[in-house]
Amino acid sequence: MRFGWLSLTLCLLLVSSLVQAATWPREERVPGGIAIIKIPQQSEAPPQVFFNKQRVYTVKKNNQWYAWVGIPLNQKTGKAQAYWRTRDGDLPLPFQVKHKDYPVQELKVAPKHVNLSSEDLARVRKETPELRGAMNNFRPIVLPLPNLVQPTEGRKSSSFGFRRVFNGESRNPHSGLDIAAPQGTPIKAALPGRITAKNNYFFNGNTLVIDHGQGLTSLYCHMSRFADLKVGDEVEAGQLIGEVGTTGRSTGPHLHWTMSLNSARVNPSLFLKEANN
Repeated sequence: MRFGWLSLTLCLLLVSSLVQAATWPREERVPGGIAIIKIPQQSEAPPQVFFNKQRVYTVKKNNQWYAWVGIPLNQKTGKAQAYWRTRDGDLPLPFQVKHKDYPVQELKVAPKHVNLSSEDLARVRKETPELRGAMNNFRPIVLPLPNLVQPTEGRKSSSFGFRRVFNGESRNPHSGLDIAAPQGTPIKAALPGRITAKNNYFFNGNTLVIDHGQGLTSLYCHMSRFADLKVGDEVEAGQLIGEVGTTGRSTGPHLHWTMSLNSARVNPSLFLKEANN
């Protein structure tokens, strides 16, 4: 038994040392962006980094550890500070958050999805903790990240960060990227991971959440149907998870795709190959 645990530990260390992350986001230190910070740690075990009291994703590249710090859309511009936890205490990792103007987008949707009935409001209040729990979880597992797969092919119909106005009323900024595609178009997992939520939600319709480890998660909304998967299943990058639809608060068939780091919704376009340096 001791040999088994020793073998497992050695395997985990080997995996962590080999994580060279074919997926590498583009850095943009703005609200809704990502700050990539070097961590001068020499050990093989992933460093512990925190931002806004949330554990941060860390990855090794060319024998150098980096932290991918997700910056929330509501983050104030100016000085910000992550922390690297060491035996000698927390060491500051300061960085600057720059201002970014996001456009306004006006949309017309069914009135019931703007002015909620008491029954629908109760449903949303019940669903919100489930979704947040699935998205904001930190699972301390290091997964080798292959090249990210764009979840579906189509026209990018609504960009991340748009300040949204539904039926003349302001709502929260757009926390994902919308890709318009015909009903039934396949949707694939962007990266390998574990399914942490699969349900029909009032605003998001048929929705799936995948946990990729270390606080990196992805969300896929408005599906017409799910693939034959359940919560707890492991999926690979590019694996079929469902089909494009228009369930929930939607103006037509499309995929709403969200990426999250350390509980902060970040711009999915920063992960796309065409957006990388």
